[in-house]
Amino acid sequence: MGTGAVAFNVAPYCAVLCDTNPYLVNFYSAIARNEITPEIVNDYLNREGATLLEKGEEHYYFIRDRFNAEHSPLDFLFVNRAGFNGMIRFNRKGKFNIPFCRKPNRFAQAYITKITNQVAWVAKIIRAKDFSFKCQSFEKTISQAIENDIIYCDPPYIDRHVDYYNGWDDAHEQDLFECLVNFRGKFILSTWHHNDYRENNYIKFLWSSFPILTREHFYHIGGKEENRNPIVEALVTNFAASSREVVTSRPVQHAFLE
Repeated sequence: MGTGAVAFNVAPYCAVLCDTNPYLVNFYSAIARNEITPEIVNDYLNREGATLLEKGEEHYYFIRDRFNAEHSPLDFLFVNRAGFNGMIRFNRKGKFNIPFCRKPNRFAQAYITKITNQVAWVAKIIRAKDFSFKCQSFEKTISQAIENDIIYCDPPYIDRHVDYYNGWDDAHEQDLFECLVNFRGKFILSTWHHNDYRENNYIKFLWSSFPILTREHFYHIGGKEENRNPIVEALVTNFAASSREVVTSRPVQHAFLE
């Protein structure tokens, strides 16, 4: 599932969105159950944002500790948006461990309005569509798909940023390859192709038998500014006619959990 941005932009009539991160799934499930609404998000961020401005990083770490103890989906939204570089990362004990972004004025009114509007946008799509959210492995998800389904996989980029929740390594990439090769329907896999410094060896040795669509994208995530460079991303499919550059025909909405 990742951030959910692809599913919400494509907005098919029926979709099953799965991830192994329970807090991500719980956040969107709470929107689907109407437990989180734009009004609730707006009130929450105004209140906690004002306290953050008053107390600074002390309040961020208070909310982070509260999230790690109680797992509130609203607190999950707060630490994601007030944490360093908007990253989602958990330690081996399952605790969210991203440090503060060091911007006490993080939740300016314009930013709160932006997030509130994004929640409204997602809620509208979920109400109009048949979307379900599940916390489960990709192996189970793919095994439940049928021949007429299209599977979109957005795993952590192998050999790059793999510590979002429970990691991604060679064994996961190999297992995903086997699952998709044996799936009788259509699939799309999002991954990285190369950057100015190195190539994704799994493209050459694992995925090269499939059509691969590429597009350059500037990667904003990185602990240091020098690590934020252009990267050529790849979509691996089993049904594209030929490899070509992906061209978007309309603006894409960005998820608020990035």
